[in-house]
Amino acid sequence: MNARLATGLKDGLSHSPPPNSTRSHVLRWTPPNCAAMRTSRTFPPIPPTRATGAIRRVRFRACRMRGPVRISTRFILWAVIVGILFLWALARRLFPLSRTTYTKLAESEEPQAPQNPVYRLNRSIRSISRRYLLPESFTSLFGHTTRLHLLVFAIISVYLTIFTFVGLVYKTWVTPVKGSPGVYSTRSSLGAWSDRIGVMAFALTPLSVFLSSRESLLSLITGIPYHHFMFMHRWLGYIIYVQSALHTIMWTVIEGKLYQPQPTQWNSFINQEYLIWGIVAMILLTFLVVFSTQWGIRLTGYEFFRKAHYVVAMVYIGACWGHWEQLSCWMIASLAVWLIDRTIRLGRTFAIHHFNTPGTNMACGFHVPRAKLSLFSNDADGDVVRLDFEHNHDEWEVGQHFFLCFPELSVWQAHPLTPCSVPGQSPTGQQHSYIIRSRNGMTKKLAELTVQSDTPSTSVVLSGPYGQSIMCSNTEGNESNVLCIAGGTGVSFVLPALMQTISEVGEHQLVEFVWVVRRENDTRWIENELRQLEKTASSMSNFNIRIFVTREGEATSESSSADGSLDETEKPAGISSVSTDKRQSLRIQHMPSSTNSASRHPDIGAYLKDFVARTAHGPTCVLASGPLGMITDLRTAVADCNDPAKVWRGDERFDVELVHDDRLEW
Repeated sequence: MNARLATGLKDGLSHSPPPNSTRSHVLRWTPPNCAAMRTSRTFPPIPPTRATGAIRRVRFRACRMRGPVRISTRFILWAVIVGILFLWALARRLFPLSRTTYTKLAESEEPQAPQNPVYRLNRSIRSISRRYLLPESFTSLFGHTTRLHLLVFAIISVYLTIFTFVGLVYKTWVTPVKGSPGVYSTRSSLGAWSDRIGVMAFALTPLSVFLSSRESLLSLITGIPYHHFMFMHRWLGYIIYVQSALHTIMWTVIEGKLYQPQPTQWNSFINQEYLIWGIVAMILLTFLVVFSTQWGIRLTGYEFFRKAHYVVAMVYIGACWGHWEQLSCWMIASLAVWLIDRTIRLGRTFAIHHFNTPGTNMACGFHVPRAKLSLFSNDADGDVVRLDFEHNHDEWEVGQHFFLCFPELSVWQAHPLTPCSVPGQSPTGQQHSYIIRSRNGMTKKLAELTVQSDTPSTSVVLSGPYGQSIMCSNTEGNESNVLCIAGGTGVSFVLPALMQTISEVGEHQLVEFVWVVRRENDTRWIENELRQLEKTASSMSNFNIRIFVTREGEATSESSSADGSLDETEKPAGISSVSTDKRQSLRIQHMPSSTNSASRHPDIGAYLKDFVARTAHGPTCVLASGPLGMITDLRTAVADCNDPAKVWRGDERFDVELVHDDRLEW
C-alpha cells in the first residue's frame, strides 16, 4: 500500500478519501505544482484516471475554492463595508450639523446668516443631494423610492459585478475520456466563475439579514432609521437570487453537457448529498423571492408573508450550510445576527413592562397597560379606531414608533404604530394615543372589539421605541420654518412634532399644518388636539391650520379661502366656530366633487412652493405622512425648492428638508 501511495503521489494522484465521504476509497487528482498554479491562477488539464469524473471534479472544485482569489472575494467585500461604515461614523462625529457662530437672539432681533464655512458647505451638499437625488425614478421597477436609494443600489451592483469577473484567467481545455474513443470532456474557467459567484451569494447572506434587523447596529452608526434599509434588504435578496441561479445554471451546463460521458457523469453528480442540499436551498430561495413581491403579498396576505419569510429564511440558511460546509462561517454569522436581534427585541419588551405602573399585573412584575378604544364608524372609507392609555416608562423621541401586540386577540402579531401624543406631558406616566385604520386581520378584529362593550378596552404589550427623532436637523438654533403635511391617519406621524414645534416656535418662524381628509367628520379623530392647536393658532400670527376635505360637497371658492371665511357646513364637535377676525387661523376647504382623483386633491407641491416663498428667512423642514402619491409629489416639490448655490451664499430659504414616514413604502 505504501508503494502504491508513493507512486500515486509522484503521478499527482492521492488515494485518500475526501472528508465526510461515504466512499471508502476514491482517486483524487492534485496538481503537481499547486503553489505555482495558484500564483498564476491557471489550471492544467486533468489527466484521465479510473476515478469517477464527478467525484474528481467536485474535489478539484473544492481545492480551487480554497485559493487566495476565493478568500479575497469573500472578505474584501466585508472589509469595504466596514470601512465605509467607519468613515460614515467618523464624518458624523467630525462634521456635526450645527452653527458654531450662532447664538440665540432676542425676539426683536433679526436672525443673522450663518458665517461658518463648514456649516454652509454641509448645508450646500445636503441641498445638492435633495435637488438631484430626492425625486423618484423607475417606479415601475423599483417602486416608490428615491434616486439616492437607486444610486446606492447601482454602486453595490457595479462593485459586485466587477468582483464577479476580475482575477480569473478564462481558458478552455479539451481532454479525451479514457475508455471512450472519440469522446472528449470540455473544461473551462466557467466552473471557477460559478464557484466565485456562489461564494459571493453566501457572503452576502449575513448582510441581507443585517439590513432587515429591527435592532439595527447600522442605525446607531449612520443615524438612519432601520426601516430605511428595507429597500436594500429586498434588492440585495434579488441579487443573491440571481447569483444563486447563475451558479446553479452554470454547474448544470458543466456537469450535464461539458463533462463526458453522459449520462453517467450527470447521474453521478446529481445524487451527491451536497448537491441535494443545494437544490433544496435554491427552491427555498425562489419561494422567498416570489412571495416577497407585491403580487405574492397581495395573494397570500401580509401576515403569511411575514411569518413564512422568517421560517423559510432560517431553513434556507440551514440548507446552504448543508450544501457547502466549508462556507458555514457565513451561515453562522447570519443565524447569530438573527438571534441577537430577536433576543434584544424580547429584552426591550420585558424592560418596558417590568416594574412599571399603572397596569395589569400578569406575572413576575410584568405590567401590561389597558387601552381605551374609541370607534369612528365610516362604512364608505373604513372604520378608524383610536387607542388611549397611560404607561410608566422612559420618554421616547418624537417620531419614534412602537410595536403593539394585543394579547386578547393574538399573541403572534405586532403592528408598528406611531403615537400621536407628545411624550413627557403626564406626571404619572407616558400618555399613548394611536389612530388605526381598520382594514383586515388584526385591525378589523380591533374594530369589532369596540362594539362588544359600552366601555371597550383591551390590553396592550409594547415593544420599542424604534426609529429616530423626526425633529428636523434644521431646527437646531430654533430658526427653521416648519410645514406639517398629513393625509388621513398619517396625522399620527406629524401631530406630535407639530405640537412640540409650536411650544418652542420663535417669532420669526413660519409654521403651518396641512391635513387632507376624505370627510369633515374625520377631524374628530384628534378632536381635543385640534381644539388645542386652534387655540394656539388664534394667538400666533405665524401659525396656520389648513384642512382639505376631498369627498364631500362643493369646493370652497378661492376668494372665500383667501379672506378667511369657511363654508357653512356643520363642524364636528370640538372645533370652535370661526372667529370674526380677518385672519383665520383654521380653514377648512372642500375640494370639488370629481371622479378624477387628481382634481379633487389639493396641489401639495404648489402649496409647498408657496409656503417657501412666504418665509422671510431660514431653512424649511417639511414633515409629512400620507398616501404614496402625496409623498411622491412632495419629493419632487422639495427637490425643486432646493437651490444649492443660494444656500452656499447664505440664503437658507432655499434649503428645504423632507422628513416623512416611509415604513409602508414599496
